[in-house]
Amino acid sequence: MSIRQEKIASVIKKELGIYFQKNATNMCKGAMVSVTTVRMSADLSIAKVYISVFGGKNNDESFNHIKLSARYIRHELSQIVRNQLRKTPDLHFYIDDSFDYAQEIDKLLK
Repeated sequence: MSIRQEKIASVIKKELGIYFQKNATNMCKGAMVSVTTVRMSADLSIAKVYISVFGGKNNDESFNHIKLSARYIRHELSQIVRNQLRKTPDLHFYIDDSFDYAQEIDKLLK
């Protein structure tokens, strides 16, 4: 990943983290959403956003709601970073299950 890709990814990760901190309770019915990783495409048009959803009654439903709201979230993000980025990339959300995977490995080792 180039330096430019890393810089844009870090801006998007930081701002989406703040956005989800403020709006996740309404959007995800009380679940906490954490942005774990952002990976940019080579042409900077797509951001793959890996998120973890905690503490909700139905985390899969919360994740699906986030995926369906991707265009709205992109619009909100573009309002926030309009002075930092020329064009806001399309957001593709993926569930980050590395925490669950680590817990499963830990449980198997015990």
